[in-house]
Amino acid sequence: MRTDLLRWAHSYRSRGRYTPVGVTFHWVMAAVVIFQLATGWWIQRYLAGGDKLSAYALHSQIGLTLLALGLLRLLWRLVVPGPVNDADKPGFSSTIAHLTHAIFYALFTILPLSGWAMWSAIQPARPLFLGGLIPVPAMPFHDLSRAWQFRVMDLAMDVHVAGVIVLALLVPAHALAAIKHHLIDQDDVFEGMLPELTDRREHPQGARHSPPPLADRPDGARD
Repeated sequence: MRTDLLRWAHSYRSRGRYTPVGVTFHWVMAAVVIFQLATGWWIQRYLAGGDKLSAYALHSQIGLTLLALGLLRLLWRLVVPGPVNDADKPGFSSTIAHLTHAIFYALFTILPLSGWAMWSAIQPARPLFLGGLIPVPAMPFHDLSRAWQFRVMDLAMDVHVAGVIVLALLVPAHALAAIKHHLIDQDDVFEGMLPELTDRREHPQGARHSPPPLADRPDGARD
């Protein structure tokens, strides 16, 4: 089964493209990240009360969903690696690209967990719902003293705010890098992450840094 999966994935990777699964993960998570950044900023305008608490609950639940999506996407990347494209050319820009992706994955973990910790420190803590369906219990902070609960909330808030700042800077930087690849470098990086809505076509300059065709590799399937 894995061999069949890799053969299917290679039909995209050999052309410098991500699979439809990888493309879906990317754009769904991008939409969720932008939504979270916008709503997180907007929630600060709410007055203290039930509406603000409900908004925080929704924000936290979507954050946990983002955590689940991030873990699933990482698992997919481990099973089906992305294409080797022009972003992988040796040099400083390639190092920055891989570091950026690592920071994104770290933030997809740190931000939801710190938000979950803040929510759990509010007593009496109420459960959240992953995807609006699966109940997620609060972290076990109810046995802590009120002083320690406040310390946990302050620490989690500091971590969360720092992560939000990094993410808010990283998102436009990532978008600008994609635009640079497409308009200035004119390579296959940005096109490889776009949904393939038309007939399959090679990039005009070719996927110069993609792996060799499947039939040319000695193992025939492994990546």
